[in-house]
Formats: sequence, structure tokens, C-alpha cells
Amino acid sequence: MTEPLIEFEGVFKSFGDNAVLKGVDLSIYRGEVTTIIGKSGIGKSVLLKHIIGLLAPDAGEIRFEGRAIHQMAPAERKAVKMKFSYMFQGNALFDSMTVYENVALPLKEKGRVPFHEIEERVHEKLTQLDLAGIEARYPSQLSGGMKKRVAMARALVTDPEIVLFDEPTTGLDPIRKNAAHAMIVQYQKTYGFTGVMVSHEIPDVFYISQRIAMLDQGRIIFQGGPEEIQESREPVIRQFIRGQVPENLQSALNEL
Repeated sequence: MTEPLIEFEGVFKSFGDNAVLKGVDLSIYRGEVTTIIGKSGIGKSVLLKHIIGLLAPDAGEIRFEGRAIHQMAPAERKAVKMKFSYMFQGNALFDSMTVYENVALPLKEKGRVPFHEIEERVHEKLTQLDLAGIEARYPSQLSGGMKKRVAMARALVTDPEIVLFDEPTTGLDPIRKNAAHAMIVQYQKTYGFTGVMVSHEIPDVFYISQRIAMLDQGRIIFQGGPEEIQESREPVIRQFIRGQVPENLQSALNEL
């Protein structure tokens, strides 16, 4: 099998007495969309932040293209980080900046990108995402769907190899949610980036992901294709993906 692009081996992370990741093993493959699912508040976003380097593990190893990131020289780690882009939960657009300024920000932060190239790339991404003509608007003047597309433009403007999506459809109505998922699929095919997404949207993510990983009790209890997880006989997995009511709750409801 192809070597993983990103690999977690025995990764632990705690915040004080709260152990969040308890020996995570995970493989992410180039050119695929991998979606991490699981209950709320169990550490999915924490895991995502380890991928981009916003958090460091307490123990264990994270490898990129087979090399342990913590063993890389600072310049190598910086080069790896430049391959990533992050679409934050809630879009994280800056209200005081125009659409153009929001999308241009990652290019300006890279430094040494000529002004004319920044302008060209921003306009290109906005046009590709059907956002031409709104460069001077502010986020408060945009609909929820447009904000998502602006956030997507900002995530893609640096032509990243890997894009991380932290619950990209949170707060959207069903129509806009479907449009956002379709947008991710469309632009993943267009640009060929590797996508890693955290999502609660079951079963929607089964249609847009090549690989699913389920986090439970601080560990990855499943990783494989969408068809495989839907055929799993594991009670915890079946209950989560099918939205089944736990037996103890069902019994309590029956007594009411």
C-alpha cells in the first residue's frame, strides 16, 4: 500500500488532568479527503491542530512523508507547514477587513510575494468561486454561503497541498450545507489537494470522503472507506453513524 502522507503513531495529548488523545494511530493519504468523525467534545479539533502544528503531542510521533516532524530542522518544519492551509470552524474572517484583504492575507503573511501576483491570485480564486465583484465588501455584508466561499478562497489562494477543514458546514441550513460539501468535492478534484475534515455530518461525509476515521475515548477506533464503516458491526460505531438511541436512554424514555 502507498505510504501515508501524514501518519500519527501513539499520539497523546492532555490539558492539565484532561487526557484528550490517548494513543492515536492515524494514516492520511495523498490526494484523498479523510474525514474525522466522533462525538462532540472528544478531541477532533485537537487532533486537527496537531496536523498543522498548532499543538504538539505530549508523547508519540507525527510523520510527514515518512519523516518525524519533531526530528526535522526548523527550516524543514517551516517548509512543511507552508504546504498546509486551514479552513477554520466559523470561517474566521476578519470583520474589519474587506473580502479582498481577507483572501490576500495568507499571501501577505508568506512575504516576498509581489503585489501584482497577490492581486492576480486573489482575483483568480474569487472568480473561480463565483465571488467576482465583491472584493470591497465586508464579511457582515455577506450571506452565510458567501462567507464559506470566501473562507474557501482564502484557504486555497496559496495553492496548498493539504487543506484542513474544521466543521466547515457548522451553522448552515441544509441547502447551504450541501452546497458547501459540493464545493469541497469540486475544488478538491480541480486542485488535487489532500483534504482532512472534522465533521458531524452523517451520512453526508460518506459521499465526499475517500476515507473515514472515527475518534472515540481518545483513540481512533476505525479508519477505512465509507462503505466499510457503514458495514461495521461494532456497537459504538453503528450507534453513532445510524443515530441509534442507547438502550439505557430508550428504557428511560419508555418509562415516561
